[in-house]
Amino acid sequence: MPLEVKQITGPLVLGEGPHWDDRVQALYFVSIHEKTIHKYNPASGEHTKTTLDGRPGFIVPVESALDQFVVGLEREFVVLQWDGAEGSAVKVVRKIGEVDQEAARNRINDGKADPRGRIFGGTMGYEKSPGDFAQEQGSLYRVDGNITRVADKIGISNGLAWDLSAKAMYYIDSLEQNVRRYDYDVDTGNISNMRHIFNLPKNGLDGFPDGGTIDTDGNLWIAVFSNGVVIQVSPEGKLLRQVPIPAKQVTSCTFGGPNLDILFVTTSRYMNKPGEGDPQDGCTFMVTGLGVKGHPNVNYKF
Repeated sequence: MPLEVKQITGPLVLGEGPHWDDRVQALYFVSIHEKTIHKYNPASGEHTKTTLDGRPGFIVPVESALDQFVVGLEREFVVLQWDGAEGSAVKVVRKIGEVDQEAARNRINDGKADPRGRIFGGTMGYEKSPGDFAQEQGSLYRVDGNITRVADKIGISNGLAWDLSAKAMYYIDSLEQNVRRYDYDVDTGNISNMRHIFNLPKNGLDGFPDGGTIDTDGNLWIAVFSNGVVIQVSPEGKLLRQVPIPAKQVTSCTFGGPNLDILFVTTSRYMNKPGEGDPQDGCTFMVTGLGVKGHPNVNYKF
């Protein structure tokens, strides 16, 4: 099958946090600055959304309920109830907890469930103006009944993925322009022994690493913001492939579809100045023909 990149939604300001829910064969994602959560059904082409009271940084379904989701909302981890219908009301089922109380202008930017269903979610510093971020103001947290800070001095939290065979967790602070690897204990959720495995400038790449995922061969797929590509990187840090996306501000990606061989990609037009940019900036895309598969996304189980 030849490689194909297809637009599946219209433009959003800042699409982020894609999560494929295998149970309902649908993609969930957020648009941060529009304060919306989204659902896309590839079989029908239906795209629905609803508006929240704050900026969502990620959305992860709850394993025990088809209509409940953990959302990073401003600086809170909350459980929301949404039936997936266009514009329908959202109910806050539970507030798990608030983070970064010492930095009230921070917000949660990205989050995922680990292989056991814990949430890992991180924060970022406030923007003085678009693209001008407060440095080292964010943190990474583990949510498993309790909320535990596991890393600090983060610029922009992004890019979580796990490889249990390698006992590894991958993580990105976008402002470092690096990909981090931690040793990972899946029984406790503890991380240790951080090292950088891939540096964008040293590999001749402009832009900033953003959200990402991992395939069944253990290779990482990383969105590169301000570069218009998704890159495939080996666990040893070798650049394997670049997949062009027709939007420069690529924000995240995840595998989905019935066979988990479709790469869904979110993008942004947030940094565009008036009159600049391309019509597809901020759209969501599906990439087929890559010849690889991903793991099922894990839902929240705690």
